[in-house]
Amino acid sequence: MNHLLDERKRRLSQFHEIIKKRPIETKPVDIPDGVFTQCEQCNSAIYNKDLEHNYEVCPYCSYHFKINAVKRLKYTLDEDTFKPLFENITSKNPLGMPEYEEKLDKGMRMAKMNEAFLAGTGKIDGQNLAIGVLDSYFMMGSMGSVVGERITRLIEHAAKHNLPLVIFSASGGARMQEGILSLMQMAKTSGALNLLDEKGLVYISVMTNPTTGGVAASFASLGDINIAEKSSLIGFAGARVIKQTIGQDLPTGFQTDAFQLQKGQVDLVVLRSQLKKTISTLLKLHAKKVTS
Repeated sequence: MNHLLDERKRRLSQFHEIIKKRPIETKPVDIPDGVFTQCEQCNSAIYNKDLEHNYEVCPYCSYHFKINAVKRLKYTLDEDTFKPLFENITSKNPLGMPEYEEKLDKGMRMAKMNEAFLAGTGKIDGQNLAIGVLDSYFMMGSMGSVVGERITRLIEHAAKHNLPLVIFSASGGARMQEGILSLMQMAKTSGALNLLDEKGLVYISVMTNPTTGGVAASFASLGDINIAEKSSLIGFAGARVIKQTIGQDLPTGFQTDAFQLQKGQVDLVVLRSQLKKTISTLLKLHAKKVTS
């Protein structure tokens, strides 16, 4: 009997060795493109329908993906209330910069807009407001003369019609192809905001990922209430440029939304799913102050 058991163990051992050496055959599974998206922060694979249902936010680590201006309006305004303004104002090439027209055309195709800033009016929970959104898919949301003009006209429109103003920023800064014409938009938009201040109208600035350069150094930082959307990078120059300039290591988490909140640069850090509710509450509080 013992002999038979030993023989059985020997054969089982040989079988296991053969199985270990034999390559495992697997049939390739074809997953169509556009079904899953990999999270940029935790690398999780997210089913695209789940991602869209969750406001383009990773359900595992709460990383907020970049979204375009149209989705931003969808998540923020009451349905079918947005009315665009100033869409007829479009960019030219005033300095004759090589390849600038091609980059503008590419931006239009990527963003499906004719400029980086979408301006108009709408409603949040029935409350009227003027609203503007920078789209980072159009030349990184850079501020050229037309973006500055649209922002300025939107501010003037809000002041004229006694509307609160909300602007969502997402920008790499000034548009270098327009040189000084781009840089002067910083002073232009900042100065225009005095119109709202004089009339006691609230301006809520929402900084999203990224808000940098000339946009961060002008109208984006001048809100009566400055809100940072979670996962946002907010600052003027890049961390590498600053480190090279001052020759010092930068603090951990430098230019993140949490860092800016700690240093008082922003008043709130808000999840995308809570932004509409937060803005609605702020508008109601402001309306009570105006009518009291």
